[in-house]
Amino acid sequence: MNSFWSSSAALMGQAPNHNQPIEYINTNNAQTTSSYIEANMYQQAEDYGVEKVSKSAWQSLGLSTFAGIFIAVAFVFYITVTTGTTGSWGETRLVGGLVFSLGLILVVICGGELFTSSVLVSLAWAQKLVSTKELMVCWARVYFGNLIGALLMVALIMIAKMYELDGGDWGVNALNIAQHKLHHSWGQAFALGVLCNLLVCLGVWMTFVTKDALTKALLLILPVAMFVSSGFEHSIANLFMVPLGIAITHFASAEYFAVAGLTAAQFSDLTLSHFIVNNLIPVTLGNIVGGGVIVGLGYWLIERAAPHKKAHHTATPALANCVLSLSHSLNLHNSKLSTLTEPQILSATSSGEISMPKLIKQLLVSQVMNTAPFTLTAELSVYEGLKRLSDKGERGAAVIDSQRRLLGFVSQQDLLRSLWSQEYMRDISYKVADLMQKKVLTVAPNDTITDLIELMVVDRNKLFPVNDMGIFTGSTFACYEERLRHAYASKPSSFPVVAQGKLIGIISREAIAAKISTVYSC
Repeated sequence: MNSFWSSSAALMGQAPNHNQPIEYINTNNAQTTSSYIEANMYQQAEDYGVEKVSKSAWQSLGLSTFAGIFIAVAFVFYITVTTGTTGSWGETRLVGGLVFSLGLILVVICGGELFTSSVLVSLAWAQKLVSTKELMVCWARVYFGNLIGALLMVALIMIAKMYELDGGDWGVNALNIAQHKLHHSWGQAFALGVLCNLLVCLGVWMTFVTKDALTKALLLILPVAMFVSSGFEHSIANLFMVPLGIAITHFASAEYFAVAGLTAAQFSDLTLSHFIVNNLIPVTLGNIVGGGVIVGLGYWLIERAAPHKKAHHTATPALANCVLSLSHSLNLHNSKLSTLTEPQILSATSSGEISMPKLIKQLLVSQVMNTAPFTLTAELSVYEGLKRLSDKGERGAAVIDSQRRLLGFVSQQDLLRSLWSQEYMRDISYKVADLMQKKVLTVAPNDTITDLIELMVVDRNKLFPVNDMGIFTGSTFACYEERLRHAYASKPSSFPVVAQGKLIGIISREAIAAKISTVYSC
């Protein structure tokens, strides 16, 4: 299994794409260790904040408008299922909370921009990945878009006269919900806002652990059901619910109130000023504190204090000097390693094992590859191709044209297999072009060596036998060390390095091993 193409699995069924970086093994599968999950979730949260800020104004406004619509749709669902129910108080609210989770599910799965989850941008701000101005502009833009979406739904509900459903009880239920929201004290509304967005952002945070849409939806249900059934306050939901109550009070006919046995005067406290001062402002501030401060900045402080951020162990000066000399020999022009003066390149674990040096982590393919690789041309015969490989002591070679464009890769196995087949198929004259592998995995010169090592030697599906939902898929349980011994990858030991469609080098496992060994052998 030492040939370039060790098995058919190495082909991966894809056409060559020479301008793209190496196709990495999926590293986002759920892991069996909590430390990996936590680190992955934190990194996803950072990326989540940066991504929100980097969206264009119109894209952000459009997505936030949809998010406002999604939350309003969920509240319509809530009003419908809680109207006329005969169950207990807790059961009714639980059912309402479960159906309201549709709103956040739509936001997460369909890609809406919701203010209450956008407050997690605070984590990226704390990491200085976004500026204070970018943070405030993002929040204001998303809040405004949510308002537009919520008011659009209010208009549609009023035009559809949904408040007349169930003999008018649907509208009465909506009026009671809206009026109740204005009867909190300022401090109570603020605290309910904190509690609400604490749960919303924790629900969103949990979705960072998976890419599976169904798993994301399931993870969101209980946090949302909890905050809704407990009566916590969500500012964007209130942007729909209270204006809807105000609209019913002002635009529903006198006959409607007469049939319902009520008068519009009973809901005279449903005013815009009352809503903004006594509900919207304190709830919005509470949402920012609950999600942006407690969850976002809270996890940032925890991550900042994590042990791996501190250099508890340092390498010996001799080892550090060896690594420094190697960095100069590699001519790392833009690397901070070339100017290091303190022996802090290597760190040691508590068991005394030396972790991978920073220098190796920053090595690029272009710094290790063979820039003058042995190659073959497509028109060569099987015999000539085999002879040239043997003369050079190579197990395989890239096949190129006169302009050094990569056409494929051929190995000794490919050529010997054709010679063996001639025992059964006479008078067939093969050329290298007929036998070369045309589906070739390539790397780019700016790919990192650490990622390439993982692709070459580690099968993550064997090392972490769980699916995206975190369900164990292996046949037997084994410790990490045992799984690692069997997590060998069926991938090539050499890769063509391609830039702008042309072959510029070959990088092999042997070359990587030789380069890395110079660090540890000093």
